[in-house]
Amino acid sequence: MSPTPPNPSASAAASKKSATEKLSCLGTTASESVRGAANEAGAAVSQACLRARDAFSELGLNWPIVIWIALVHVLALMAPFFFSWPALITCIALAFATGSFGVCMGYHRLLTHRSFQTYRPIRWLLALLGGLSGEGSALMWVAQHRKHHAFSDHEGDPHSPKDGPWWSHMLWFMPNFSRRWQRELLERYAPDMLKDRVMVLLHHLFLPSHFACAAALYLIGYYGPQSWGLGSSWAGCSMVLWGLGVRMVYVLHITWFVNSATHLWGYRNYETSDNSRNLWWVGILAFGEGWHNNHHAYQRVARQGHRWWEFDLTYCSIWLMEKIGLAWDVVRLKDIPKTLPQA
Repeated sequence: MSPTPPNPSASAAASKKSATEKLSCLGTTASESVRGAANEAGAAVSQACLRARDAFSELGLNWPIVIWIALVHVLALMAPFFFSWPALITCIALAFATGSFGVCMGYHRLLTHRSFQTYRPIRWLLALLGGLSGEGSALMWVAQHRKHHAFSDHEGDPHSPKDGPWWSHMLWFMPNFSRRWQRELLERYAPDMLKDRVMVLLHHLFLPSHFACAAALYLIGYYGPQSWGLGSSWAGCSMVLWGLGVRMVYVLHITWFVNSATHLWGYRNYETSDNSRNLWWVGILAFGEGWHNNHHAYQRVARQGHRWWEFDLTYCSIWLMEKIGLAWDVVRLKDIPKTLPQA
């Protein structure tokens, strides 16, 4: 019996079917991979939002804070329609005064970590400037930041990106925590601050100080010399929108990036027990606070830039104050025992 001759059409059809099945299989595998990645990403986002969802569900929103933050952002959005050079210059000057001097030098390096010492009136002035940044009173800021260092990126950290990047950036202070909780926080993490009556007074004057600042800015714009582009109600509004709105939005977000971005991206000089990173653009925009891994490794050191390219603008001011006798006992890296390995 002679063998059946091969059928070219049947062979071609079989090959086409096999190729189609392989492509279909590959397409199914790729589709499943994409769906799997999407599901994992969705689960990560959901998990990251749990802290905020649970906090707001249990405690509700602190509406005065939410309204305050929203109002400041609305003022900043209005500012381009009231642009003037005096207002822009005022914005830059106040951003440095409240951001670098107030928050970075005063709240952070002096009051929280005691990186240097200075006269009591200067302490109070720096605390006042820090309050004008809009980030809360010195009492609450110091207590929250000390708690952050005690539990950094672990259970109990007030603002870890492990609970979500938006939580660490700005949602963490918006739940309606009770007055009892705030009192216990202050007694636990800032008992030294509670003993200073001026700091307590500044705590109660936090909101009124902003209204006073807005009034002063408006009066400068309204009564200022016309040769400088001032001397009108329009100029007064320009000074308020730029000197208060834009300036506060800038200072708020660049310091919030220290809580969020520098625990997510960047490089590490030291092997710390948290996720702190050094992030160059935060280091520049936040007056030297972006070298965050250095800071978490050696918290009391006044200079947070430990390598030659890690420029720290706030430390430059501390160095200058030391040279003219306004600061002393400045803690430097050479004064701290090196206990952490290099990353």
